[in-house]
Amino acid sequence: MATNGPKKSRPDNLFHLGEFRTLWAAYAQSILGDQLARVALSLLVFERTDSPGWTAATYALTTLPALLSGVLLSGLADRFPRRTVMISCDLTRMVLVGLMALPGMPLPLLAGLLVLAQLAEAPFAAAQGALLPTVLGVQRYERGQRIMQITHQAGQLVGFAGGGLLVAWLGSNRSLTVNAATFLISAALVRFGVKARPVANAEARTVKLGAQVRGAAALIWSDRRLRSLLVLGWLAAFIVLPEGLAAPFADEAGGGAYAVGLLLASHPAGMVLGAALLGRSGVGDGTRSRLLGPLAVAANLPLVFYLLGPRTEVAMLLLFIAGVCSAYQITAGATFVLLTPADRRGQALGLARSGMIAMQGIGVAAGGVVTELTGSPANTIGASGLLGAVCAVLVAIAWARARGTGAEMIPKNA
Repeated sequence: MATNGPKKSRPDNLFHLGEFRTLWAAYAQSILGDQLARVALSLLVFERTDSPGWTAATYALTTLPALLSGVLLSGLADRFPRRTVMISCDLTRMVLVGLMALPGMPLPLLAGLLVLAQLAEAPFAAAQGALLPTVLGVQRYERGQRIMQITHQAGQLVGFAGGGLLVAWLGSNRSLTVNAATFLISAALVRFGVKARPVANAEARTVKLGAQVRGAAALIWSDRRLRSLLVLGWLAAFIVLPEGLAAPFADEAGGGAYAVGLLLASHPAGMVLGAALLGRSGVGDGTRSRLLGPLAVAANLPLVFYLLGPRTEVAMLLLFIAGVCSAYQITAGATFVLLTPADRRGQALGLARSGMIAMQGIGVAAGGVVTELTGSPANTIGASGLLGAVCAVLVAIAWARARGTGAEMIPKNA
């Protein structure tokens, strides 16, 4: 009579790990809260000023402060225990956003509170990103990062689809109160669900800020693998342009206001599928590493077809395909983190994130200027895709050469 063998554990299910489950839950509900807050702030400012310019400027304030804090404050994740940094940043943002939710808050003060709240985002993200490899280990880290990225994209989809309706139901001030509550929940989850660990680099506290930033920049520049991976990430500057020009393109293509939301949702939807495909068990780490360059090129090529003046339905398909290929960013980011010394990951991640935000901002701003001159958002996006594909080819060659030096060989003690 046959007997059943011992039950096998399920190491592939990362949600069986309590710390990862906690970090994921905190991340997921924070994303939804942030999306809600962005919509609420935009509507609140527009209701008071009736000015598209002020509304756009307020939306920009939800991302631009990360440029400064990514460089200057991300190093806190190396100077202090990373759990402590995350909790402190969450509680700080809870208080600041809670003040923003007060009825009748003057707009200048509202903008100042928003900048302060966004300054705390970079050290939180750096601490979380540096802590995740410690929680999961080298072998499971990329899968965990993929789950986080899928969660981020799904959160954007939900935000685009339902954020406006929810704000219309709750009102702007109550929506901001909900966002403040998400930071409190996140802090509580991290406090009680993540282990306390000592500071990653005790000597980092004695290093001056400027020296710490310069050291991280020198580390990245001196390693051709890190340098190539960094630029692979910064290629997002070309991919983000259709998002910045979604409204004028929809108008040019004859789509209604509803088309803007669908265009914005197409790329995140494709990235969710791409992340799932790259994460399949049959795709090994070496294969994902080799695919980085080709996928970076393929992520830009669909945008070239904008030169043909596609209708919104075709443009949605092009953005979806670009999103599928853009999932290479997850592997590139995970490899960058694992190749960075554990005690310097916070500052290195901060520089990488700040650079990506800066490149995206420059890309969208340049695209807006070009569109003003040419009068055609479609041609601007198409030209951006062509330039992006050329740049991606060059970076792909650099990455292939860097891989020849052992770029895909992640240290076992990473």
